[in-house]
Amino acid sequence: MGRVIDLDEAAAVLARRRTGWQAAGLEVGPLTWRDAEASWPQPLETDRARVLDPDSVGVVVSGAGDTVLSVVLFRGGWADVDFIDGADDMGALPASDITSAQDFGARLDRWIARVFGSPEKVG
Repeated sequence: MGRVIDLDEAAAVLARRRTGWQAAGLEVGPLTWRDAEASWPQPLETDRARVLDPDSVGVVVSGAGDTVLSVVLFRGGWADVDFIDGADDMGALPASDITSAQDFGARLDRWIARVFGSPEKVG
């Protein structure tokens, strides 16, 4: 798999947003890492130091009314983005051709707004 995204830079993007999300009333889970060199099935690690060759980083963000956004970014430039917005709205959001950690951050902001609404509505 090609390395398009520096996952440590993407983790820094997530870390910069964590405080704001929490201030808006969202619960932010720990970052999870997957090591490309680990034996199958590859376990998810929350300690970055345990991952020698990261091929993904993920986070789960939860809000009121069982609203959840799960994002797993892969170093190849795509992400698995799934959401549940109450009982009636759930699915996957488009997340391909991500070119950088900054591009990921911009998309992440749109995904958060799509699932949780504006910051005024979140808290």
